[in-house]
Amino acid sequence: MGKKKEKREKKAGKRMNKKQLTDLLMDFFQAKGNENVTLKKIFEQLHLTTHPLKMLCMDILADLKEEDYINETERHVYHLHQRGVEMTGRFVRKSNGKNSFIPDDGGDPIFIAERNSAHAMNNDRVRIAYFARRRGRAAEGEVLEILERANDTFVGTLEVTKGYAFLLTENRTLANDIFIPKDKLKGGKTGDKAVVKIIEWPDKAKNPIGQVMDILGRAGENNTEMHAILAEFGLPYSYPKNVEAAADKIPDEIPAEEIARREDFRAVTTFTIDPKDAKDFDDALSIRSLGNGLWEVGVHIADVTYYVKEGTVIDKEAERRATSVYLVDRTIPMLPERLCNLLCSLRPDEEKLAYSVIFTLNDKAEVRASRIVHTIIKSDRRFTYEEAQQVIETGEGDYKFELLELDRLAKQLREKRFANGALEFERIEVKFEIDEKGKPLRVYFKESKDANKLVEEFMLLANRTVAETIGKVPKGKKAKIFPYRIHELPDPSKLDNLAQFIGRFGYKLRTAGSQTDLSKSINRLLKDVKGKKEENLIETVSIRAMQKARYSVHNIGHYGLGFDYYTHFTSPIRRYPDMMVHRLLTKYLDEHGRTVSEKKYEALCEHSSDMEQLAANAERASVKYKQVEFMQEHVGQTYDGVISGVTEWGLYVELNENKCEGMIPIRDLDDDYYEYDEKNYCLRGRRKKHVYSLGDALTVQVARANLEKKQLDFALVD
Repeated sequence: MGKKKEKREKKAGKRMNKKQLTDLLMDFFQAKGNENVTLKKIFEQLHLTTHPLKMLCMDILADLKEEDYINETERHVYHLHQRGVEMTGRFVRKSNGKNSFIPDDGGDPIFIAERNSAHAMNNDRVRIAYFARRRGRAAEGEVLEILERANDTFVGTLEVTKGYAFLLTENRTLANDIFIPKDKLKGGKTGDKAVVKIIEWPDKAKNPIGQVMDILGRAGENNTEMHAILAEFGLPYSYPKNVEAAADKIPDEIPAEEIARREDFRAVTTFTIDPKDAKDFDDALSIRSLGNGLWEVGVHIADVTYYVKEGTVIDKEAERRATSVYLVDRTIPMLPERLCNLLCSLRPDEEKLAYSVIFTLNDKAEVRASRIVHTIIKSDRRFTYEEAQQVIETGEGDYKFELLELDRLAKQLREKRFANGALEFERIEVKFEIDEKGKPLRVYFKESKDANKLVEEFMLLANRTVAETIGKVPKGKKAKIFPYRIHELPDPSKLDNLAQFIGRFGYKLRTAGSQTDLSKSINRLLKDVKGKKEENLIETVSIRAMQKARYSVHNIGHYGLGFDYYTHFTSPIRRYPDMMVHRLLTKYLDEHGRTVSEKKYEALCEHSSDMEQLAANAERASVKYKQVEFMQEHVGQTYDGVISGVTEWGLYVELNENKCEGMIPIRDLDDDYYEYDEKNYCLRGRRKKHVYSLGDALTVQVARANLEKKQLDFALVD
């Protein structure tokens, strides 16, 4: 046996080149950490038994020493040069052990092996030592200290045994289940979904130790799963009782002196247009003819800040949440229900306080004048989008004269907006019809029709007007601090990639020129692909080239809308930035008030942007959950679809019939070895050169529907 082994090693020895042995030695020193290692020990432990291999090893050791990767503490005794530069930044944990560190200064990510992670969690702020490294080798470091924990709570399913329990998580950033001592279980049983907080992670322990903070219910029950999605993203799933109690104390009556202070629109035709399941009516529209081809259009927004004063418990809770969250089957409101669905909601036939932008428009929808005023209104009718659409299409029904006039003006506003360089993305929204238990019965698509566009156009006009009122100041004067909704130009490298990608389909795109030139070029592209089989694909790739809109007090304009000034004013029931805008607008217009702290408001803008992103992620997760639940009934069935995403671990496919998305794992593409080409959004077979590209049509079979992981697996049908 010994001779055989030696033979095998000699054979292996002949095959090992300099690069392979260099990698082996570097891994060896990393594993040894602080230990001093003799040359003899290196030969032994790496099985370097042949003379050529030993000579090659000594050459490499000399190189590593020269490059400061190792120190020679005495003749033929080596030691990893452990401490390099110390840096602070963010730790990114991956369940496959490929953790990384993102430096504060925005430099390249640095690889952190699991053994060097000090059990840092995803997004923790950490201090690391940056190892001296070899050229051409990935940068590597070791966590020295965890400065600030980002998240120490996890959601999963309990598995309880006689003496202890584990939380089994589906979190992609945590490779290990969480150990829970029996006395920290809070009555949880096997199969319960729970929220668990990590209380310690001992150095030598494989698993972190946690305690149950909350039991959400039985895994698989709709309510439990929706709460679990919220908890997973750190979003609240219940409303604090003390905040609801504070809302209950707010009187219904509007004092006479408050009415006297406001412009009275109660006698002007006014209505709301909202989704059929909406209860929180944020905005209403009024219209009346002023004669001589002029129209007065009022955009009336719920006056939330009349009821919610700055610094109160209700305000602090709204600030913390920053947004309402819309899951598939429920709304998790930013404000207590009494405020959002009752006091502030612009319900029909009830007198309501509003903050309004009143426009005078001519027949060509040109704004002749505008003013921003506190008003009292009384909505005459609550339209659903479908009802308003019916009136627009047939020319018959309640308030047909007003609706048709608003529609005519909105269409002109829209046309001008696109002529000025606004982008025209129209994405199909997937909706579910669900029964009283939350079970999805059917999938349908929500399209934006004229009634939706009518409301959108006047909201955009109001938001823009408010932003210009504060932001547009005479030359030489400084604008006051104000929250804007900003949207940067696309990343130039992403735009180049997009241009190259669409070139394969025979389309062209400008990547240089003015903002308007770029927008017009993208719009032309979107028009050209309309109705073509690659429409969805090119829209998806184009959207990925765009930046995300966000909030900031530093105005740079809104590229997607083609506006130099834009803010959010029209949804204060469901967005905190709109409440900030209402308060500052009142302060600046009424009192000619002094400007506010830039630092404070930028921090609030950042928080609002972060919470908006979390809410969007939770909303997507709830849609994904319902898609998997819906497709459970269809395992084994065959569907046509298109490749909607390409990653190194497989292909995402979206089914044409219901827009449900699933994955074909790369391991199942077993006819070849497939490599991921990030630039061209494809997987390419190494031997047969077969290519799977984004947008390709495929026929797939539903192989598995894993609700726990919110994951659909498809199999390719030849």
